[in-house]
Amino acid sequence: MKVTLSVLKADIGSVGGHTLPSRRVLARVEEVAREEVGRLLQDAYVFHIGDDIILLLSHTHGVRHPSIHELAWKAFREGTQVAKEEGLYGAGQDLLKDAFTGNLHGLGPQVAEMEFEERPAEPFMVLAADKTEPGAFNLPLYLAFADPMYSSGLLLSSELRPGFRFRIMDLAQTERDSYIELDAPERLYDIAALLRDSHRFGIESIWSRRYGEIAAVVSTTRLRNIAGRYVGKDDPVAIVRTQKIFPATEEFGPPFALAPFVAGDTRGSHHLPLMPVKANTPASSFFCVPMVCGLVFSLREGRLSEPVDLFGDPVWDAVRARVVEKAQEMRRQGFYGPAMLPMEELEYTGIAERLRELEREFS
Repeated sequence: MKVTLSVLKADIGSVGGHTLPSRRVLARVEEVAREEVGRLLQDAYVFHIGDDIILLLSHTHGVRHPSIHELAWKAFREGTQVAKEEGLYGAGQDLLKDAFTGNLHGLGPQVAEMEFEERPAEPFMVLAADKTEPGAFNLPLYLAFADPMYSSGLLLSSELRPGFRFRIMDLAQTERDSYIELDAPERLYDIAALLRDSHRFGIESIWSRRYGEIAAVVSTTRLRNIAGRYVGKDDPVAIVRTQKIFPATEEFGPPFALAPFVAGDTRGSHHLPLMPVKANTPASSFFCVPMVCGLVFSLREGRLSEPVDLFGDPVWDAVRARVVEKAQEMRRQGFYGPAMLPMEELEYTGIAERLRELEREFS
């Protein structure tokens, strides 16, 4: 059976600042989606990370289907109306356009979709991040799909040994999508040369070279490129298939346990570690440390199993404690040096205006 998974995410309002959506907002978004199960959809699941609401939709209509995107737009719009009624902060923040134009790309919400022939056993995970950039998944996915130090299946499994093809987007391009395809392991150094710069380049998708099957897809929307100003971090989502011809689910844990430094913070202005958290976790009041959650599902004839929380077992409590130490140490440096993002990442913020004003005073 050919099935499509669509993951669509938006910040449409939260309680007391950038924390979490209210119960009523979440309930309304879920109600709109669930109404279409058995009609437009095979199944649906709704959760949040921080102030972002994530829709996971299973269907048979292919990627970029107008009806699927319109359903998500309707869910987010109706959730926004509830957020406004409740006086939530940033109601409709990620809905940057007033009208639906047939596709959510370019309207503000993050979108990750893939279509594939369902295997007899089809495990996959949904990754969702808050308070960070599209390139935040670069290092964990690189390690899981290309580094045998972290992904032992690359050594032990004949299915994985031929490697994977990385499609990498140039996130600085605003006029058109610009990407390059590089094969691992032959082009490993070239892949690393690009992915090291998570502000400029991001993984768009990963493919099995042996079977030509899609393995992962990541959203790559930059909100500032749509709005022309800083309106919040981009907060990427991803779909990753696992097991058999792909790395095992458990091989994704250690790469995320590294908690790499990524763009983040409450104003999107600093480098902070990416903390693995349980799904439905509020944003941290400690400068909004960037967070990632992961839910693992099995799929059968388009129907979703109950999820397992990728970062929910006790091991992750120790990881989170170490991440907090990394975050505190970096944030103690305040505005200075590598603690803050480079100027090209701050050009849409107030500091750019301040520097232009100061230029006139130089002599």
